[in-house]
Amino acid sequence: MKRIFVAVALTLGLQAGAQAGFAEGAKAYNARNYALALKEIAPLAKAGHADAQHLLGLMHYMGRGVARDYKQALAWHRKAAMQGKADAMYVIGAMYYTGNAVPQEYKQAVYWFRLASERGHPEAQHALGLMYRYHVAGMPHDRVIAYMLFNLAAASGNKNAIDQRAAIARHMTQEQIQEGQALSASWKPGRPLPQKSRSGLVTQ
Repeated sequence: MKRIFVAVALTLGLQAGAQAGFAEGAKAYNARNYALALKEIAPLAKAGHADAQHLLGLMHYMGRGVARDYKQALAWHRKAAMQGKADAMYVIGAMYYTGNAVPQEYKQAVYWFRLASERGHPEAQHALGLMYRYHVAGMPHDRVIAYMLFNLAAASGNKNAIDQRAAIARHMTQEQIQEGQALSASWKPGRPLPQKSRSGLVTQ
């Protein structure tokens, strides 16, 4: 069984209309001025700003501007996730997968990765695809669903997913590849992802 490495994405996208304080905080964070970032971000996070909560969670997760504290990281990411922040859902999934701040619990990891994936998060789609490809974390060994997820993540520019898609395709029939392509073409963000395919389940 191959090990899945889940990386926490640190690139911050600013939404249109984001508060000036958050923009300044994110700019300071990206410039590695973590003290200024914390000064700008913490009040916004406490006031319920989802992007600020996610960034503050990352600061606690990485120990940047504050002491590394996985419990605080989880708490802030949960707050952001409850407001629909897909990046935060992905980080929570990674924490459950690795066992940071919480007992290692694969069902919870899958739950949060799926939530983020259904919102179009490419890193979560890639992680979930690996679980289907390698039949880990209680997931069925389904090459078509793995291919679909890699295809979706690849369309968003995830380079690892591009490599994984090419690798798994070498073990798939043309029928399976066509089903994976059809599933990814028909899926839209915000809709549930299929949990099994017609032709891709590996039973051996």
